[in-house]
Amino acid sequence: MEEVVVTGTRNETDIRHLPMTVSVVNRSQIEKRYEPSLLPILTEQIPGLFTTSRGIMGYGVSTGAAGGISLRGIGGSPTTGLLVLIDGHPQYMGLMGHPIADAYQSMLAERVEVLRGPASVLYGSNAMGGVINIVTRKQQQDGIKTGVNISAGSYGTLQSELSNRIRKGRFSSVVTGSYNRTDGHRPDMGFEQYGGYAKAGYDFTSHWKLWGDVNITHFNASNPGTTDAPYIDNDSRITRGMTSFALENHYAKTSGTLSFFYNWGRHKINDGYHPGEEPQKSHFNSKDQMYGISWYQSATLFSGNRLTTGFDYQHFGGESWNKVLASGEREPGVDKQMDEFAGYVDFRQDIGKRLSLNAGVRIDHHSHVGTEIIPQGGLAVHLPRNAELKAMASKGFRNPTIREMYMFPPQNPDLRPERLMNYELSFSQKLLKNTFYYGINLYYIDGDNMITVDRTSGKPLNVNTGEIENWGVEINFSYRLHPQWNLSANYSWLNMENPVIAAPEHKLFAGADFTKGRWSASTGLQYVKNLYTAVTPKEITEDFVLWNIRANYRLTRHAHLFVKGENLLAQHYEVNAGFPMPKATFMGGININF
Repeated sequence: MEEVVVTGTRNETDIRHLPMTVSVVNRSQIEKRYEPSLLPILTEQIPGLFTTSRGIMGYGVSTGAAGGISLRGIGGSPTTGLLVLIDGHPQYMGLMGHPIADAYQSMLAERVEVLRGPASVLYGSNAMGGVINIVTRKQQQDGIKTGVNISAGSYGTLQSELSNRIRKGRFSSVVTGSYNRTDGHRPDMGFEQYGGYAKAGYDFTSHWKLWGDVNITHFNASNPGTTDAPYIDNDSRITRGMTSFALENHYAKTSGTLSFFYNWGRHKINDGYHPGEEPQKSHFNSKDQMYGISWYQSATLFSGNRLTTGFDYQHFGGESWNKVLASGEREPGVDKQMDEFAGYVDFRQDIGKRLSLNAGVRIDHHSHVGTEIIPQGGLAVHLPRNAELKAMASKGFRNPTIREMYMFPPQNPDLRPERLMNYELSFSQKLLKNTFYYGINLYYIDGDNMITVDRTSGKPLNVNTGEIENWGVEINFSYRLHPQWNLSANYSWLNMENPVIAAPEHKLFAGADFTKGRWSASTGLQYVKNLYTAVTPKEITEDFVLWNIRANYRLTRHAHLFVKGENLLAQHYEVNAGFPMPKATFMGGININF
């Protein structure tokens, strides 16, 4: 069966007709990983994508945080050049302008679609380097399904998840909850998280559907600091929430969605102190929000054609303050709100059975920095023997965030948008009765107006002087060797004229899955070379090889036992400078479904 994705066009589309590169991680892959977070599996499965981490669980926020995501060297920490979506709705903190990594839990996802390369025509600012779209879970068939997953392991780590899915006639619902914690592999590195997600839908007719969802996660994270500059009481208390409502229509020749979304957050942070220093006399607090309306309609005007038009509105911002501990006084920080309006058109035309052409443009207006025009164009050539040749040129952009313009030195209210052009050529093919797949991508990225810190009159200042010139290769393959065996691998090489943190030069993953009777097992090796953990005042890189293994035994039709081991080669390495990662770790648990 051909793969259908939504991220490249907003409506369901055969991936062969898209000129851009979209990778998909499905629910079965997510479940085999036994991870509360989606980011580790994306780091393994998506060539060119890398996520920073600092321990066995939990990414945290503020000083010493991890969870920075880079794709082809775009993104980094904080991740403002790569956009995270949930069902097509943007997810980032209204003040800081970056996603909160701990909010993207595995319990949400039916699948994850990753668009590698700019997606600014459809999704606007922050989609400069690409898009991670989390497509939420659903119940397809009538009935009730309930699942419980509990596991425990190294460093006092506990993971738990409860889910219930219902479909009865026209009504469907999904409810999930989770609790995760760890002591951490270093003192003062505890992490605790509570999460809940609920979604309900109703099919009015076979053509019209209404659904709504809500997701809340709260986590407490402690940062021990780097090994040579430890922190005391560097603690964060973070609550993130989102809700959305959508009215969908699906007809033979047209489909579309009108949706409303609202995201919010509450952050309480004690920045801590180094040994020998005085404790903080005030703590940082902030609240932020983003809400908006999104509409699109896609239609087939004539044979082989698909025209999509859409409109997006976003309002975002927030307020920060310091709370003085002794008096309870509130010292104001920043209080800013901004708006963004955009309209776009995306056009695709199939010419015969061998060629698909695509072109699109977005006009995006930001209430502070003005208007940006974003074009893209590409083609897909359908060759004999299940081969595809694709070419694309696309513009990406990112508006400056409230943090960069108004919060903390080196803030600068006169910043302009970052911009880049991405040029891409790809080839893929399926062989051996579709049991073997391989693909190769070549890309070149040229960007300017990147926001960097410079010294002006002896003081640091955010300025639009940075440049990006990246190029590289991405390769991936999969092979169903036997009904019991599946092999997969991906590799990426990235050359950066201006290196950035959290973007490895070489990244290779090779894995194997085996199933027989009641047993199933998977193993994988990940090789990372020249991962930049620092670029100033001098460049620091890391090389490492990680070996992971997972095994599952079916006790009954409803219960499975599982174990997993990670970093079994006990590699000593760092992803965040000064934060050594744990050596070998182990987890085991039970998964019950009925």
